[in-house]
Amino acid sequence: MEVYPVFRHTLPFAPEAARIGLFGGSFDPPHAGHLHISREALKRLRLDQVWWLVSPGNPLKSRGPAPLDARINAARALQAGHPKLRVTGIEAQLGTRFTAQTLRHMQALYPKLRFVWMMGADNLAQFHLWQDWQEIISSLPIAVFARPQAGLPARFSKAARAFDAARVAPELAYSLADYEAPAWTYLTLPLRSESSSQLRAAGVWS
Repeated sequence: MEVYPVFRHTLPFAPEAARIGLFGGSFDPPHAGHLHISREALKRLRLDQVWWLVSPGNPLKSRGPAPLDARINAARALQAGHPKLRVTGIEAQLGTRFTAQTLRHMQALYPKLRFVWMMGADNLAQFHLWQDWQEIISSLPIAVFARPQAGLPARFSKAARAFDAARVAPELAYSLADYEAPAWTYLTLPLRSESSSQLRAAGVWS
């Protein structure tokens, strides 16, 4: 697979063997709930950094998001002062549309980092609709974070049932980055009610 050295100066840096959480999404807009999950991930998964991968668009949504630059700038403003959080628009740079494509390139760009994919339980509930979802689960460990009203749909989702044998107990989540994929864990945490869709509906992002 081709690596893209031209992008190196615009990408986050991490030392060899660092444990990195990859938090993908449209962040339309970014909000305190994203920060909450990221901080919990740093603690619970013992990560060195969390990178927000701000996507150009969501293939599962017909409505386009706000301009990418606006979302990246808002995410950076929200993260300001946190030394272990990073924002990147790498999907736009690489020209990838789907998460599986992005992860292939990320692992080629950073072969010595230990990545963990992060997502909310609402995404696990529909994960089987993602392109090459089985490849994603088989390529890196995944941490799923509880979201309001998403617990039961996530726990009984097609993906959760298909990979039930690969589930890691929450008390072992601190070592998830060291597991060989497939490996995933479901983490409960104090829930926050913020959501990007609610903020858009309230006109916060207009």
